[in-house]
Amino acid sequence: MDEPTSWASFAGRLAVDVVECVDLEHDAHRLAEPGPWFVVVDFESFGRGGRARAWRFARVSDGGPPGGTSPSGSAWQGPEPGDWHSSMDRATYEAAVRRVREHVREGTVYQVNVCRVLQAPLPARGDRVTGEPDAAALAGRLAVGNPAPYAAAVHVPAGSGVDPVWVVSASPELYLSLDGGDLGSGPIKGTARTPAGLTAKDRAENVMITDLVRNDLHRVCRPGTVAVTDLLAVEEHPGLVHLVSRVHGALSETVATSADRWGSVLRATFPPGSVSGAPKSSALRIIEELETAPRGPYCGAVGWVDGGRAELAVGIRTFWWERGPHDDGVLRFGTGAGITWGSDPAAEWRETELKAARLVGLASTTSR
Repeated sequence: MDEPTSWASFAGRLAVDVVECVDLEHDAHRLAEPGPWFVVVDFESFGRGGRARAWRFARVSDGGPPGGTSPSGSAWQGPEPGDWHSSMDRATYEAAVRRVREHVREGTVYQVNVCRVLQAPLPARGDRVTGEPDAAALAGRLAVGNPAPYAAAVHVPAGSGVDPVWVVSASPELYLSLDGGDLGSGPIKGTARTPAGLTAKDRAENVMITDLVRNDLHRVCRPGTVAVTDLLAVEEHPGLVHLVSRVHGALSETVATSADRWGSVLRATFPPGSVSGAPKSSALRIIEELETAPRGPYCGAVGWVDGGRAELAVGIRTFWWERGPHDDGVLRFGTGAGITWGSDPAAEWRETELKAARLVGLASTTSR
């Protein structure tokens, strides 16, 4: 009988044959050991109840993401379009937007990212070896229908002897990159169907979050080295456009030479500013108050670390599958919007629908 197949891909790197999994809450120093390590960090990690894990694989190549079907040749079989349900309906979400605006008026916070989680039942079937839904087939479908610069997938099935994970992402957003001591980030804030649809509110929000990311990088970089190298660039993606800025800095010698370098970097910058809010600590308290479902890998981090190089994406446009004690398996997908004083509740709801429509359509059974 075939052994369960484990693999991971990210931005053109493909790894196979999982070796081990480590808990980054306690053992982030392990990322200094030879990899490659593929990382999945829940939004609620680092003291807030989520999981932060990294899997080391035996072999890696530049083979790219999986193709349009799985290695077994099967096509993706997702939920029916009508089976998706949201953790917040429209009325609840719009009420949450109004509540954030009250917090802004009171001076508690300037911006909060408010999210909802879509889910649909998806029984453990599909891949002939693992029995789990075919992550490679979904990754291939997204690669064709919604290509993304930080596309990622990590599938370590139950029964492999290593902590399991099932995540497929079409993220357009860079959380962190590291190359030769240069630490970078590419926060996204501002989404519309076309560049003409981007508003003054979008631009103000992007500047606010870029400043937050700049402050986060200051915590682990040499004084005077952190700079915004690109501000309010317009990037086109399938079906929508984003405002993207770029921030870079040089890791401080203390952090760069620390045995726990990645622990220091993650604790200083996580969760990503673009999916939390400003000030970050106040935004996280409000998120906990308003959101009705955990985000899990959505809005967390997905990517790879290998020696002195790394790329981690913000886990947006992300699907994750789990089998619970009372179900045969559930596929989830998160969507959200940044809320400021200038937010219109109905418009913010429509933004969450815009961000979800293409990806959820691709993941549903009737997509072609």
